[in-house]
Amino acid sequence: MTQPQDRHALALSPLQVGPLTFRNRIFVPAHTTNFGDDHLPSQRHLDYHLARARGGVGAIVFESIRVHLNSVGRPQAVQGFDESCIAPFARITSAVKAEGARILGQIIHLGRQVEGDFERTVSWGASPVAWSATGLPPRQMDEDDMAEVIDGHVRSARNLVEAGFEGIELQMAHGHLLQQFISPLSNHRTDAYGGSLDNRLRFPIAVLQAVRAALGDGFCLGIRFGAEEYVPGGLTIDEAEIAVTRLAAASRLDFVNVSHSAYHASHSLATQMADMAMDPTPFRALPARVRTALRAAGDPAPVFAVCRFTTLDQAETALRDGIADAVGMARAHIADPALVAKTRAGRRSDIRACIACNQGCAGMLERNLPIRCMVNPMAGMEGVWPEPAAAPAPAPRKVLVIGGGPAGMEAATTAAALGHAVSLWEAEPHLGGRLIWTRSMPKRAGFAEMLDRQACALHRAGVDIRRNTRADIDAIEAFGADAILLATGAAPAVPSLPGGGALRSLTQALADPAALGPRVAVADFTGDWPALSVVERLADLGLDVTVLTPPAAFAWRTTIYSTLATSARLRARAVRVRPLRRPVRWDGATLTVEDLSSGETEDMTGLSAVIVADHDRAAPGLWPELRARGLPARRIGDANAPRTALEAIYSGHQAAREIA
Repeated sequence: MTQPQDRHALALSPLQVGPLTFRNRIFVPAHTTNFGDDHLPSQRHLDYHLARARGGVGAIVFESIRVHLNSVGRPQAVQGFDESCIAPFARITSAVKAEGARILGQIIHLGRQVEGDFERTVSWGASPVAWSATGLPPRQMDEDDMAEVIDGHVRSARNLVEAGFEGIELQMAHGHLLQQFISPLSNHRTDAYGGSLDNRLRFPIAVLQAVRAALGDGFCLGIRFGAEEYVPGGLTIDEAEIAVTRLAAASRLDFVNVSHSAYHASHSLATQMADMAMDPTPFRALPARVRTALRAAGDPAPVFAVCRFTTLDQAETALRDGIADAVGMARAHIADPALVAKTRAGRRSDIRACIACNQGCAGMLERNLPIRCMVNPMAGMEGVWPEPAAAPAPAPRKVLVIGGGPAGMEAATTAAALGHAVSLWEAEPHLGGRLIWTRSMPKRAGFAEMLDRQACALHRAGVDIRRNTRADIDAIEAFGADAILLATGAAPAVPSLPGGGALRSLTQALADPAALGPRVAVADFTGDWPALSVVERLADLGLDVTVLTPPAAFAWRTTIYSTLATSARLRARAVRVRPLRRPVRWDGATLTVEDLSSGETEDMTGLSAVIVADHDRAAPGLWPELRARGLPARRIGDANAPRTALEAIYSGHQAAREIA
């Protein structure tokens, strides 16, 4: 039998990165967590990174560390230009290094993306070009500004060295300031810093050389470089290959961490954290081409690859194929900090695998909230919620979980892992609850994989699973549980409009798409993931789809890090999105729609079906009877309040932790 160490021999082998030796070739790339406290690293940061160092990674790159006040942005962002950062950073670096992992810090100026709302500053950029239609154009930098930014990078780098960081990554990717100079999309200058590639590289090279001079030749210094912006008129891989070799010729690079995308309000931004609907294969070609260009120039610097690597199998393949010398896995380590250790130990079935839903990481990031993870409710809670096996319940209880959806399965697994005796009753023959509909949607296949892993985890934890078991109050009382977790979900909304025409819910539409006919309207009152997913599924099936939304927005409760890509795909399918439109009557032949901006109405004819996406309702179900009999029950998931699977799973995990 092939041992995990043999199967992943290259991924688990050491790598020399300048003066540093990584114990293996898997690293956690820099990713924003929103864990900062008044622009300083926090105890939450320490707990988070310590868990991943203990989990076996070769190196960790601490998230974007701002080099200037007008680049700080949100209060949770972390700065490196003031010496107050040194002591809290030193606690983190000491903890990570004590576990055998290397720790590097990424230094960054975000440029035009930071509009200064929190710190009352003015954003700077290569040119006065806004990143989005709703963004403000930055002030075009002059040479005094450039000198200030260079000084900020140098001061930040020196502070990080004093704090114990072993390497520095200079951020030149994702449409931030240095890439704003390199890219023709954002650099429209006509002076010495614009026009030709050499001119556009002039300021980034000055920053790189200043940081190298400050650190010395013996310190590890590399760059994160955006090799493709995926925007017409932007930086392409053809020019990026040349740019990287010129940067390497200007100053020694100990590594090149290749990424892609620009912070641009288009499909480009969605590629940065490609979700489950996006094929990651094209991104693999980018580090391969950069690596080939560097080797052709005689430069041996290791090249790193990132984006949608979720398993060591994928990493090993990339390394063996010569795509890169190390592989970064950010979301995969949000999902399971012990990914490497579990793989080494042959416990791959225990891994909480990332499904690239982008709801807990990118979604929270966008809202300026601490990141979460759908498949790992412990992400960001490491200091409060240790792994259940490491903190078993002092007094095991008899626990009954009613309902086998995502909340119920998480609650049952967690409670059993804490040492409780757990039974789970599910009325249906299958587990999964309302999420079962994702099995019919190829672009949401990650959810089906998550449900399968949840079901396997129940068995591993020893949960007594009883399908086809409809709970009634007498059976529950007779069971004699010490704790009852009610996870019976919510009642689906029943759509209705004046006129008497038949309406379908999202679930009904998915159950029989062929019965919908060729031309449908979807009235979306939720702006959430299920409606967005169903709209795309119907368009993929060839239906003519019009979406009506009462707000002046579309998919407003999802994240732009995914929705910008979905919107591009819907455009390719000619899906019409009509905001500020509210359906008021449907008689089966004519849909009357109100324009909420003017109050006028219009009639839509020729529709074969109307679908309404509305919020579910928490159904009372067994709850009143459980309370009336004084049974020790608690509602979780949608039975408590209908929201998304992210909240449902977190609710189930939390409830299991709180069984007393």
